[in-house]
Amino acid sequence: MKKLTVIWLLYVGLGTPLFAQVNVDSIRIDSTKKETIFIHPPNFDDCTFRPCHSVTLQQKKWRMPLVFGVTAGLYAGSFIGLNQLWYADYPKSDFKFINDNAEWYGLDKFGHAATAYYIGYYTQPVFQWSGLNHKAATWTAGGLAFAYQSTIEILDGFSAEWGASYGDWIANFGGAAMFVSQELVWKEQRFQLKMSYWPSEYAPLRPNLLGSNIPERLLKDYNAQTYWLTCNVWSFLPNRNVSKFPKWLNIAVGYGGNGMLGGFENPAQFAHIPRYQQFYLSVDFDLTKIKTKSRFLKTLFRALSIIKIPAPAIEFSTNPNQPVFFHWMMF
Repeated sequence: MKKLTVIWLLYVGLGTPLFAQVNVDSIRIDSTKKETIFIHPPNFDDCTFRPCHSVTLQQKKWRMPLVFGVTAGLYAGSFIGLNQLWYADYPKSDFKFINDNAEWYGLDKFGHAATAYYIGYYTQPVFQWSGLNHKAATWTAGGLAFAYQSTIEILDGFSAEWGASYGDWIANFGGAAMFVSQELVWKEQRFQLKMSYWPSEYAPLRPNLLGSNIPERLLKDYNAQTYWLTCNVWSFLPNRNVSKFPKWLNIAVGYGGNGMLGGFENPAQFAHIPRYQQFYLSVDFDLTKIKTKSRFLKTLFRALSIIKIPAPAIEFSTNPNQPVFFHWMMF
């Protein structure tokens, strides 16, 4: 979860402002002009957040070293900082694997998948802007997502305090693969991973573990986090370009947990607090499908893609005292 927040902040500062947008309907490929590269299919429905213009070889000569140089610098710098802030205070060990799939009801695995997904989602247009074609930019962004997350697992594996997690690695791959496969098949993201947060009543009971303030609780308190898989209905309609169905309306399924005051089980003093899983059915809104000419709003809408918009929801849980509950507004 902490890594997901870092990726979102990097995007807001460095991502979309690099792009220039033009109307896709006005673009045609001229295969005889070897000095230009068309970097997105001309029939793609929405170029709002993608560089649909051509890149000259002269532009490519400085854009590509810039993008890959900055990417390499951020990659290396973030791990140097992470090593000092997160791992330096703990002893090293031989590389080892652990199985922590049941910890926090597996919610941290959804965080890993979402992080990998959004690394790909936010960096792929930047690689296209550098001059890579759509396919190459997609594979590069997906590879970067998995490599970045894998490096964290390697650092965990050599730490005596933690260990490389099989489940984390699978989730990392799954998140990156979810982004890459949709781009290659549909050239758009019809399914997205999102998250929502609402403060829980449990963090004050164990502030050292679940956080003593809002920023810490946002990262550490899995009781307060919900992860969502949202689907854009309009994208699957047979004649979607003439359909009046709202482009921005999504169906969403969510997963969360509650009553967790320990990773695997609650300590003895909190044994009376029931732990249970939560499953949700709701609607969501794809802000990137809202038409606007404002570059600021386009940037903002894409940045907010990581967040599930509050909406009514039905909750199904393993709590025997309240197996079904309707939320008028689920945050």
